[in-house]
Amino acid sequence: MEVKTSLLDNMIGVGDMVLLEPLSEDSFIENLRKRFDHNEIYTYIGSVVISMNPYRSLPIFTPEKVEEYRNRNFYELSPHIYALADEAYRSLRDQDKDQCILITGESGAGKTEASKLVMSYVAAVCGKGQEVNKVKEQLLQSNPVLEAFGNAKTVRNDNSSRFGKYMDIEFDFKGDPLGGVISNYLLEKSRVVKQPRGERNFHVFYQLLSGASDDTLKKLKLDRDFSKYNYLSLDSAVVNGLDDAANFRTVRNAMQIVGFMEDEVQSVLELVAAVLKLGDIEFKPESRCNGTDESRIKDKNDLKEMCELLGIEQSVLERAFSYRTVEARLEKVSTTLNVAQAYYARDALAKNLYSRLFSWLVTRINESIKAQTKARHKVMGVLDIYGFEIFEDNSFEQFIINYCNEKLQQIFIELTLREEQEEYVREGIEWTNIEYFNNAIICDLIENHQNGILAMLDEECLRPGTVTDETFLDKLNTICAEHQHFESRLSKNSKFLTDHSLPHNCFRIQHYAGKVLYRAEGFVDKNNDLLYRDLSQAMYKANHSLIKQLFPEGNPSKVNLKRPPTAGFQFRASVGTLMKNLQTKNPNYIRCIKPNDKKASHIFTDSLVCHQVRYLGLMENVRVRRAGYAFRQAYEPCLERYKMLCKRTWPHWRGPAREGVEVLMADLPVPAEEFSYGRSKIFIRNPRTLFFLEERRRQCLQDLATLIQKIYRGWKCRSHFQLLKKSQIVVAAWYRRYAQEKKYQKIKSATTVVQSYTRGWQARKLLRELKYQKRCEEAVTTISAFWHGTQVRREYRKFFRANAGKKIYDFTIQRIMQKYFLGLKSTMPSVSPIDKSWPANPYRFLDGVHTELRRIFHLWRCKKYRSQFTEEKKAVYEEKLEASQLFKDKKALYPSSVSQPFKGDYLEISKNPKYQKLNSAVDEKVLLADVVNKINRANGKGTARIFLLTKKSVVLADQKTGQVKASVPLPDLASVSVSTQSDGFFALRLKEGSASAVKGDFLLSSERLIEIITKLHRTGATAADSEQLNVDISDEFLLQFKHDKVCVKFIQGAPKNGNSVSCKRKNNRLLEVSVPTTA
Repeated sequence: MEVKTSLLDNMIGVGDMVLLEPLSEDSFIENLRKRFDHNEIYTYIGSVVISMNPYRSLPIFTPEKVEEYRNRNFYELSPHIYALADEAYRSLRDQDKDQCILITGESGAGKTEASKLVMSYVAAVCGKGQEVNKVKEQLLQSNPVLEAFGNAKTVRNDNSSRFGKYMDIEFDFKGDPLGGVISNYLLEKSRVVKQPRGERNFHVFYQLLSGASDDTLKKLKLDRDFSKYNYLSLDSAVVNGLDDAANFRTVRNAMQIVGFMEDEVQSVLELVAAVLKLGDIEFKPESRCNGTDESRIKDKNDLKEMCELLGIEQSVLERAFSYRTVEARLEKVSTTLNVAQAYYARDALAKNLYSRLFSWLVTRINESIKAQTKARHKVMGVLDIYGFEIFEDNSFEQFIINYCNEKLQQIFIELTLREEQEEYVREGIEWTNIEYFNNAIICDLIENHQNGILAMLDEECLRPGTVTDETFLDKLNTICAEHQHFESRLSKNSKFLTDHSLPHNCFRIQHYAGKVLYRAEGFVDKNNDLLYRDLSQAMYKANHSLIKQLFPEGNPSKVNLKRPPTAGFQFRASVGTLMKNLQTKNPNYIRCIKPNDKKASHIFTDSLVCHQVRYLGLMENVRVRRAGYAFRQAYEPCLERYKMLCKRTWPHWRGPAREGVEVLMADLPVPAEEFSYGRSKIFIRNPRTLFFLEERRRQCLQDLATLIQKIYRGWKCRSHFQLLKKSQIVVAAWYRRYAQEKKYQKIKSATTVVQSYTRGWQARKLLRELKYQKRCEEAVTTISAFWHGTQVRREYRKFFRANAGKKIYDFTIQRIMQKYFLGLKSTMPSVSPIDKSWPANPYRFLDGVHTELRRIFHLWRCKKYRSQFTEEKKAVYEEKLEASQLFKDKKALYPSSVSQPFKGDYLEISKNPKYQKLNSAVDEKVLLADVVNKINRANGKGTARIFLLTKKSVVLADQKTGQVKASVPLPDLASVSVSTQSDGFFALRLKEGSASAVKGDFLLSSERLIEIITKLHRTGATAADSEQLNVDISDEFLLQFKHDKVCVKFIQGAPKNGNSVSCKRKNNRLLEVSVPTTA
């Protein structure tokens, strides 16, 4: 049988909080800390996963990890979110049970990342195929789109979801995804018009301004500067680690993958731009003749641009911001808006426009990702919704969010208990009722249709007369005063009259997670969420196709005089629908916790984690799980794990697994009331019993390990002895053979020595005889030679004495020359042309020869070096030589250019698709292409231009668009002027009367001035129809700018703005270039 690892193996702390002993809040937090310090961010409470945000990347989400958890039992490996995702997916695929995964936690706890991990795991383990992969990609790519429009940077989280999301992923009978449906809840639209300090608006505004192209921004009438828009906070506009430009490209790509058409994307961007423009509209008061004040728009330019974007008549929208029409059954009444009301109307329109756009995006995504077949589907729901929120200042949004969490807690307790009860019944274990806090009383306080807080808030909003937050609070104090979970300073309950922690304009609700103080200010307005009918009708009149879909109530033919449903009513209905949906599915829970408020890794704040543990109800969850049996395990893995504790079950049990477990438990000193036998599992009541089994198992494993070591060491020693014995026999045999060979070799060597001595004596005797004979012959020859020499010298002595001096001189000179050349050969320098060394001359009379030989040798090695050049290299050296002739000792910039090779085409015009249009406009081969600065004749500022040199002309083009700005034939060039200093300025002076000289000469600047002038000079010299191009090097020269002649003067001065060269127009006749003094 395959040996599998277990949750209990190599456990850091306790992997399942149900097994924590003793159970207390302090031990719970300490266990989380211990696991977090060892990078164990996941912990179980039964089947619930606790996820700690590590605030860094961990190597536990790799494809190898996906395969490790695939098709494995939930408790088989260490805790991981993949284990829960795999359990849910296999239950859906194999048991045909619809699943839902509920992810909760406060902002910054990692809920969004957890939902992404679940979806990515399911996408990795389900089937493959072109259509399936397309569906998976669309489901995954819906996340970046919704994050861009629904997420924002907050003080707690740089990518906080400001809306609740529930996605139903639909599967076929094989477990392959078919599509999905997304539901969104309570977008925080108030963020559109106002953000708290240290927070940002929604990501899409910053992504659009940072990542869109200049042409796109121009079409949308936007500017990249964030400070120009009132709706964008500036203190946190740039977030470290967040690349808005790259994210914008990701969002555009995701929208394309999901299925958005290009015109739809453009329409969405236009509405986003319209919201930004809407925030810049400001109002001023204007008195009327009847003494009332009305509002007027200060600057109508932003209104005009917004109307152009949306296709609305400016006068229609301007009137809607100044007047409000109230319709009764038989009459209409038009009233003017003051400045405060106008700003309220503007912000209400911005919030409605953005929230309706977001709802349309969700609907549009659903159209793309919905399942195409109508057959029954298996469904897995993923709920990523805001966690319980307790701030210093809690308002209507926190009240609605906490109400939703109360409902989730209610269904969590109900479904957990139901799951426990079903398992007990299924296994035949007696069910005992579990005492727990039922928060239904809190839910009833909020959602009761008659006396609930939401019902009273709706009633207050809909009743005639003066309606304020104070009247709403008075109604709460009257009706809810006696409720045990409601507290107010002004209620009839006397125990709160002296509670100074409870302000007069607030009320407090005791939620399951603790008491929360709500400020009543703004409840009525936020619940009303009114948009004046005039603005709706103005929006409907727009020519923009998307706007008409977003404001259908603005259609004059379908005027509805009923008030629209309030925000609280809509959210209560949505939550009710969600709860009904969740109750039809098998629940899986992920509780996300953030370890600190600093968004930093390796920091664990006990107080913060304790606060989250309380409001997530984790301790109560553990108590519910431990109320019956704390641990349960199937018989097969239980027997496999603990079979070594009993001699009858070790090493193999041949019967059924349940009987083996019964034999095992009967053999152990464990009280019978501590465990029960189910149909397929054994249930253990107390964690101490499990730890006792684990300790006994650890001791047995140590004993088994000792036994295995003993047997292994005995086998190893025996094997080693047998090997030594066998080796000794082999070594002895080889040694005897070696000794006999050695003895034979010794005898053979001695015989050879005796033979060699004998042969040597015979050879030496013969040699002595031959030498004696040879010496006799040489003596006779020597005597004969001396005699003949004496006779000849006597005969010719008079001739030798006459020519002896000249012969001796010639012989001496010959020997000296021979010695000189031999010495020169041994001290010859290297063949490198730049090696200037040469041997010293030992004889003064050979100075001329020495110098000539040095010259000839240098010419020879230069010729040899040149023979290695290719044609391209020759051309490069010819250009370098010509540059030296032009600029050496004349231009201070020249020495720094010597080591730089002349590349020519720096922009790769022919290869770069960006310059395809420019390349097609130039017919000839491009000899040089580079970016230069064209100096403005009016102010001396530089403008980037593409400089092209061909065999016939010089071309200047715009760097961004590639449009040709000027083309000058080479015959029209009169000369080129440069300064003697280290600047990169040069002037192209045109011939008077030529067609190119209409606008005047060109003053340009480039870091590659030496290469440009050299190539220009060479090209002009080789052209058949042009004269030699003059290069003037002077610190002061005249240029013709249209009808004026301007003097360009180069001066040395202290560096400004770093070490850059600055150019400034002094007057109509002087352009002064300041060059930093070089050290």
